[in-house]
Amino acid sequence: MTNILIVDDEIHVLRVLKMSLEREGYTVNVCANGQEALEIVLHDPPDVLITDIQMPLMTGEELCRQIEQHMPERNFLIFVLTSRTEIEHREWSRSITNLQFLEKPVSIRELLEKLADKRAAVTAS
Repeated sequence: MTNILIVDDEIHVLRVLKMSLEREGYTVNVCANGQEALEIVLHDPPDVLITDIQMPLMTGEELCRQIEQHMPERNFLIFVLTSRTEIEHREWSRSITNLQFLEKPVSIRELLEKLADKRAAVTAS
């Protein structure tokens, strides 16, 4: 079973994603800021991390950088939720492995397809 951690300070986003993913059989944990997420990831890494960019205490960008710094050999996928489509807002991500952007508002169908692709890749290896 795939364990997913969702990080977003918008409660409705957390609820919708959690409900949709649990309906598909995923185990989902949620938190509302990057600092809390970092503590969870370092203690018990998820199979997939879904994070917003703009959050209190620690941004999604800083969360990704901290994970990369503390866990350079990590093997879980990070999805970054953003409404910013300009390339300059994504340049920081080039140094982060296993990271993909998802446009806000998030398409549940697109997210489920990407998770299914990940699940298939893990099963094949």
